[in-house]
Amino acid sequence: MNNSHYTVIDLDDYYRKGPYKRFTEIAKCSVSITHKIDVTPLIEYSKRTGTKFYINFLYLLAKVMNSRDDYKMAYLWREDKLVLFDQINPCQYVFHNDTETCTPVYTIYYPEYSHFYEDCVKDIDDAKATRQYGFDMINHPNWFDASYISWISYDSLNIELPDGHLYFQPIVNWGKYRQEGDRYLMPVSVRMNHAVADGYLISKVFLLLEAEILQFAKS
Repeated sequence: MNNSHYTVIDLDDYYRKGPYKRFTEIAKCSVSITHKIDVTPLIEYSKRTGTKFYINFLYLLAKVMNSRDDYKMAYLWREDKLVLFDQINPCQYVFHNDTETCTPVYTIYYPEYSHFYEDCVKDIDDAKATRQYGFDMINHPNWFDASYISWISYDSLNIELPDGHLYFQPIVNWGKYRQEGDRYLMPVSVRMNHAVADGYLISKVFLLLEAEILQFAKS
């Protein structure tokens, strides 16, 4: 399925043209925020339905990242163009304990939950069998990094790219959830280029995630 269609953004009409100019020409930088979100309803849903918490969260994360144009931006450096993809998909990672290496897994986002869930299970099983690194950004331009750090529940995380590198796709990490009082909180880190996102837009990712979790858990 080829869903890497995009629209070229007219910078004269772009609502963030001021910040875009500043953070692509003068102060090239990224913004990373770590926040703990309440995943208690999603844990309860996953147990009740016999489904995997990890895949359920990945589905909701992909849904949120497709809910705003701001999260679907990319910079085509060869053409020097800002583009908006029709859709972005999660590039997740399967870790192999025996070799301590990982395999990138390209899973297409489908709004229909059951379709996404079934494909994701198959993609993970295939990656466990293949065990190749297989990173392929050229043929997967509209994918965002979605990586689970399963060993710890951390308090902060920073993703650093080369100084001045205009990489606009989101990079999202999350760690183990832990119980605090009667709730389960999970650290989630979101990194975006400052040219296309600020503190408000990154904060919205966490707020949207919690709202989607509540809605999803009612189903």
